[in-house]
Amino acid sequence: MQSLVWISRQLTRLTAWVIILAALVAMAEPATFAWVKGDTQVAVLGVIMLGMGMTLGKEDYRILVQRPLDILIGAVAQYTIMPLLAIAVAKVLGLSPGLTLGLVLVGTCPGGVSSNIMSFLAKGDVAFSVGMTTVSTILAPVMTPLWMTVLVGQTVDMDGWGMFRFMLLVTLLPVVLGSVANILLQRKHWFEDVRNIMPGVAVLAFACIVGGVAAVHGHHFRNSVAVMLVAIAIHNIGGYVLGYYSGALMGMSTAKKRTLAIEVGVQNAGLATGLSAKFFPGNAESAVAAAVACVWHSVSGTVLGNLFAFWDKRRSR
Repeated sequence: MQSLVWISRQLTRLTAWVIILAALVAMAEPATFAWVKGDTQVAVLGVIMLGMGMTLGKEDYRILVQRPLDILIGAVAQYTIMPLLAIAVAKVLGLSPGLTLGLVLVGTCPGGVSSNIMSFLAKGDVAFSVGMTTVSTILAPVMTPLWMTVLVGQTVDMDGWGMFRFMLLVTLLPVVLGSVANILLQRKHWFEDVRNIMPGVAVLAFACIVGGVAAVHGHHFRNSVAVMLVAIAIHNIGGYVLGYYSGALMGMSTAKKRTLAIEVGVQNAGLATGLSAKFFPGNAESAVAAAVACVWHSVSGTVLGNLFAFWDKRRSR
């Protein structure tokens, strides 16, 4: 079991590279990940969210009660900055309907499950990060379909009610089950071992989702790679900047500002990828954009966290 825990830690540390490798393998040999579709993809998403739920215990919920103002500010920033910034970037760059759909879908999803690690690297407020991720995930079944309907519902045929029900099943239910299991079984040695390997399992699950999209739609990547990367980068970096200065506007400490920047900028693009494949199967560009965003956010968030840490080290000399 210790070997599995070690492997899990290495997979978490190398998340971006694992996802990139999966995408490259899928494009070179599509059959490798062709099985990640339909109900299988739904199950893989559920595993990711179950792993997140298994990290949540009583102390995490106390944070929500003890720090309601911080969490409220974070939730408002999360669900206003990224959706509105996504549609603004799409309009300014004149993105195609497919790329617009993918970018908006990423922007309306909850915070990324790896953002807590990135906040730790950045010497941010990890408790605040966990609280924000928890609340944004709980709100996602309502906020994601709502924003999608408002921002792209008139140009894309979508089932908002169906997306709501799907997200309850794939996001909220696994998180609740994982959290309840953690609260009831956290003192069990075997459960602690399982919980410690779940981050690595989540990384492999993310890689499978991205690989599944790349296997089916990888050939579309070459058609719009440049504008896609530019749009994703502007959206993501803009989230970091606006998130940070939202915290500054509210008089937050440096640690909280860093956390807000990461929580706003890093989205659960893996969930966006799954939602795109489920609800917009005929729109290849949206799924590819979400899959690319999954890689980009993993890389940029880790880089930002390390840059914050490097800045602190340099100032302390």
